[in-house]
Amino acid sequence: MADIVTLHGVAPAEIFQSGLENVGEIEAVATSILWKDGRITAGWSNMDEALLARMILVLDERQRRATLANADLDL
Repeated sequence: MADIVTLHGVAPAEIFQSGLENVGEIEAVATSILWKDGRITAGWSNMDEALLARMILVLDERQRRATLANADLDL
């Protein structure tokens, strides 16, 4: 499984600054935004749909493992 680092609690400006500082290490970017009016938008750059789908599946799997009991994961 891919390494996942959560940026929860970090201001958006700090996330972008970190990205600019490490631009040489970044292969692709995907983002989702919760707007103040309740809308959620998502997008990506420089990647095909298959890579975006893989990223979403890896994040989903990590979230499931973090929140579900092991017995619930064995379906």
